[in-house]
Parts: sequence; C-alpha cells; structure tokens
Amino acid sequence: MSSTAQPTGRSAGQTVRAWISALRPPTLLAGAAPIALGTALAASEGQHRWGIALVCLGTALSLQIISNLVNDVADFDRGADGPDRLGPARATATGALSRREVVIGAGVAVALSLLGGGYLIAVGGTLFLWLGLAAIAAAIAYTAGPFPLGYHGLGEVAVFAFFGPIAVGGSHALQAGAWSPLALTAGAALGSLASAILTVNNLRDRDGDTRAGKMTLAARFGARFARAEYVGLVALAFVLCAIVAVTQQQWGWLAPLLCTPLAIRETLGVLREDGRALNARLAGTARVEMLFAVLLSVGVML
Repeated sequence: MSSTAQPTGRSAGQTVRAWISALRPPTLLAGAAPIALGTALAASEGQHRWGIALVCLGTALSLQIISNLVNDVADFDRGADGPDRLGPARATATGALSRREVVIGAGVAVALSLLGGGYLIAVGGTLFLWLGLAAIAAAIAYTAGPFPLGYHGLGEVAVFAFFGPIAVGGSHALQAGAWSPLALTAGAALGSLASAILTVNNLRDRDGDTRAGKMTLAARFGARFARAEYVGLVALAFVLCAIVAVTQQQWGWLAPLLCTPLAIRETLGVLREDGRALNARLAGTARVEMLFAVLLSVGVML
C-alpha cells in the first residue's frame, strides 16, 4: 500500500473542504438524475408520490457516496491513485482525510442507505430487498473486495444497470405500483449516458490503470475501442428516445434532442483529445446527462 501523510492539524474549514471533495458533488447530481426522471414518468401518469420520491433520492445519494468513498480508499490501497493521476486529487491518496475517516464515512453512508432501503422494501416488497442489497454490493464491489468490478472491465455494465433501468424503473415502480417498459427504456437511455461518463474517465486514466492492474475496458482494449464505446453509448440514448417517440407517438420523448449540439461537441472532444484535456469532456458529458434527464422529464409530462 502506498504511503501518505496523515491529516494532522487541519482547520475546520480544511476538513469541510476535504469532505466535500471526497463526496464528489458532480457525481451526486448524476445519482439524482434517474430518480428525478422516474418521478417525472410517474407524475405523467398522475401517480407520483413525493414522500417515496424523496426517500428514493436519499437512498440513491447514499449509495453514490458509498461508491465514491470506497473507491477513494480502494484505489489508494491498490496504488491506482499515484502521483501521475490525471484526474482530480483524491482525499486518501493526498492525505486530506485519513483512510480510517473515509472508511467510517462509507459506513455511515451504508447505514443511511439501509435506513432508506428498509422503507422502500416496505413499500415495494421483496424484490426491492434484493435490488437494494445488489446496489450496496455493487457500490462497494466497484473497486473493493476480491473481485472489484471496475478492475475487471465491468464498470460500465454496473453503472448502466444501477444508474439506468434499475434506478429509473425502480423509482417509477415504487410510486406507480408496477414496472413499466417505458420507464425501463428511459432508464436504458440515461444509463447509457452515465456509462459514457465512466468511459471518458477510463479513457483518460488507461495508462495509469494498466500499471495498477485496473483492467477497465479502455485499459484492456485501448483508446480506439474506448472512443468507439463512447460514441455508441451517447448515440444509444438519443436513438432510444426517438424510437419511443415514433412507435408510441409520445412526441415529448423528442425533447432530449435539444441537447444534441452539446452531445456532438463533447463527442468530438473525446475523439480528438487525450490526457488531462479529457477532464473537460468528463464534466461536459455529465452536463449532457443532466440536461438530457431534465429535457426528457419535462417532455414526458407535457
């Protein structure tokens, strides 16, 4: 395990800033997007339930925080967050927070997710028990445990599922009382964009990941594959919306096409850029996902 300075003599302000950085606020917005979309779909049917929606949101954010904090510690332990890191500095690796503090923070997030999950199980039944346990396991196993998903090229699969059909379809089903093919399709569209964000991250970090034994798809198959993967994931989101609009004559599903220019700009950047320059594309792709979710949410309620 790499060595790092311990965070002694911190001011209260430094501690707060360190925790804010460790929680990774932009990723929390990405975690909120599928819940908002699932709620919008329920509202379009007159079946939204704000109390359930808020618990879904809190649980989703807790799960995202688990993943972020466990990732912070696990990548540090495995040497993936070395001094050559191209992305934002991580709390454990830089010593902004101690390893123990981050582990305790992850434990608190697990407790909060179990609290919210218990209520959702009471509302939705046994299926949500298994989905909840799977979500917690995936949040931890993304970079930790004997078979870390992100280290074996399964990161995009996990992100697609849990930020897509499960989050959107599940939050809709908890409010509407039944699973919906349209909600699952909306989830697949949003999940593909969430996976595209991870693809940019892995494209940027592929060399360092390879040295650390983190065999993401980008590290395993190279930059050309990762860029093609990104294009396919972004395109899939818009194609799915167009298919629903035409086949179901639900023209509000075309609303996300308004963010096509932004998606094209980010795609061209991913195709042309590399290294630290991809940090801007990472943020840009997250903006595409958020705008896509907002536009689709508005579109389905028109």
